[in-house]
Amino acid sequence: MKIGFFTDSYFPEIDGVTYTIKHWREKLERDGHEVYVVYPDGDYDPGDREIAVPSIPNPFYSGYRIPLFVRTAKLPDLDVVHCHGPAPVGILGRLYAWKHDIPSVYTHHTPIEEYFPQSVKSELLGSALASAYVPWENSLLGSFDAVTASTERIDRDVDHVQLPVGIDLDFFEPTDEDWYPDQTVVGYSGRLSGEKNVDEIVDLAERLSDRTFVIVGEGPCRSTLERRAPDNVEFRDFLPREDLPTFYSSLDAFVTASTADTLGLSTLEANACGTPVAAPDVAPFSSTIEAENGVRYEYGDLDAMAEAVEACLVEERETREAVQEYAISHTLDRLEHLYQEVTLASDTTSEPAGARKFPERDHG
Repeated sequence: MKIGFFTDSYFPEIDGVTYTIKHWREKLERDGHEVYVVYPDGDYDPGDREIAVPSIPNPFYSGYRIPLFVRTAKLPDLDVVHCHGPAPVGILGRLYAWKHDIPSVYTHHTPIEEYFPQSVKSELLGSALASAYVPWENSLLGSFDAVTASTERIDRDVDHVQLPVGIDLDFFEPTDEDWYPDQTVVGYSGRLSGEKNVDEIVDLAERLSDRTFVIVGEGPCRSTLERRAPDNVEFRDFLPREDLPTFYSSLDAFVTASTADTLGLSTLEANACGTPVAAPDVAPFSSTIEAENGVRYEYGDLDAMAEAVEACLVEERETREAVQEYAISHTLDRLEHLYQEVTLASDTTSEPAGARKFPERDHG
């Protein structure tokens, strides 16, 4: 099949969506498909079947770009469209599918409404934008032939296929190398932006002054976090991907305070490398972090957060075994089946895309 991934998040920016697209593409192409990636241009040289759309810097969210208009006629012939977000490139993909009457799939990666307050610097305006945005995205998602989400934390009025984005268990595994052999280290890896609440990890480091904290990542909040961090916190830029298994394996515990994840890839990657996770008792962690792979704490309770981290440090857990169900091989097998399903439905009906009905699926 010729599959088109339409995304507004792509290299050189590093986030969960970017790496999900990279891994899905690699696996699908190993299975004989052709995968095209349509994305906003930037400081990145496109390779084969990577199509850059002209764009401008995003004034509301540092590091990301706003695509400009591009004619769908300039895009290659595709058999199925797979959109990875509701921003302009994702909408371009939906338009392409409608014009060419081919099936369309949407993956819900991010609760974008949670980003509005920090983007517009006003909680009141952010809340108003979120109230208007969610009904609009509901309408958009309802036009796709299938919608997937990593967990039930989609909060949208559409039926969806529960399809975790998946982790590469052959890549993320415990390593013999230890970067911090003589220290007890608590770590975090991810974007340093408001919705990730990394400021709470900095507060925790001040509370647990006898522990070393290593925060890996970049984003709009980094300079502020560095200024207020105590001496036991080390900041590092995003690591090369090949170094991540060693980083995770070198940690004694991984901690997150995020309230905007739909799966929390970095937490599961740490688990795959043998490291327990302390996470807030909110979705998706209320489904992904159990006694076998970590400890949940009440969000906003710094004492509970500290207790969760300390419990991770003293109790042995079979964390890798606990995340086997999230193996990317399972995800891609199910994704290929989904493509076949929507294509078969497209071939057997004359209804326009978005109006087709599918048999009941197991959403669990």
